[in-house]
Amino acid sequence: MNPIISVVGARPQFVKAAIVSRALALAGVEERLVHTGQHYDAAMSDVFFDELGMAPPAVNLAVGSGRHGAQTARTMEGFEAYLVGAMEAGPIAGVVVYGDTNATLGAALVAAKLAVPLAHVEAGLRSFVRAMPEEINRVVTDRLSDLCLCPTEAAVAHLAAEGIAGDGVVLCGDVMLEATRTYADEAAARAPLAALTGHGAGDYVLATVHRAANTDDPARLAAILGGLGRLGRPVLLPLHPRTRACLGGIAIAPTVEIRDPATYLEMLTLTRSAARVVTDSGGLQKEAFWLGVPCVTLREETEWTETLVGGWNHLVGADGDALVRAAVLAPTTPAFAEPTPTVGADIARLLVERWG
Repeated sequence: MNPIISVVGARPQFVKAAIVSRALALAGVEERLVHTGQHYDAAMSDVFFDELGMAPPAVNLAVGSGRHGAQTARTMEGFEAYLVGAMEAGPIAGVVVYGDTNATLGAALVAAKLAVPLAHVEAGLRSFVRAMPEEINRVVTDRLSDLCLCPTEAAVAHLAAEGIAGDGVVLCGDVMLEATRTYADEAAARAPLAALTGHGAGDYVLATVHRAANTDDPARLAAILGGLGRLGRPVLLPLHPRTRACLGGIAIAPTVEIRDPATYLEMLTLTRSAARVVTDSGGLQKEAFWLGVPCVTLREETEWTETLVGGWNHLVGADGDALVRAAVLAPTTPAFAEPTPTVGADIARLLVERWG
């Protein structure tokens, strides 16, 4: 089989790719990993390759941060040069992209324009809010993809409603669930709670805030931080460098502990032992749900509607009062208990069948 090129750029994509890359290697498929450099800080990028046992990327495009148009354009420029060079050296089976970042969109546009087969892992997710840049990235990438690899039946239904159906749409299951189950016990051993915080299990809230809608609006960010300060227990808040730069003169309660970004294994440990998770991250909503930790989501909508069932997740937007109220609500259904899927192996097998 000809080589497959996988494109990643942000930390959730590294985790998903780690599972699929491992499966591709076991299937004897040559994979060339392209890191766009959308997350360029060592704590947000390099450490993930070491921690997850991933081979170093074939190339780092060093896209860096910036406005959406500039970041997407730099991704396209760098990836096009790489992909053209790779094709000149020999046939390429296809390109795999993950999730909904600007790296996803940029790589998808390049692959489509060069007529290279394209597979989208986590296809079909919808918030139905076009003001979210991620929603635009998802919709366009799905439209361009030859293979839409969907994590849920709802995602398949969303694509069907948009006229995307047939054997190019495949329900594969959620690769992040496999990753969470695969790495959770390893996280407890390699990143124990006592080494990460002086708080005991169940004695703190874990929070993350990174979406532009929350961080770039001082009023929303202040309301969120104010709500976190009224939760009545310590709040661990690992901050993305971009979010930290937005704090400005916002008052922060002494119970809110600002921290540097955590690694994936560290976040698994902190999530598993938290009394509650408060986040605007799609991935962390799911991980909390799977690990049996109630979640409060700092958005008005979620792509992962299954987490709302039974009160495991509550949507509060940037309303500090609603945040405080939701943070004491108890779920009304048992914790998630489905078996660990084999999504990575299933995706690898499908790619070999279709592109081999």
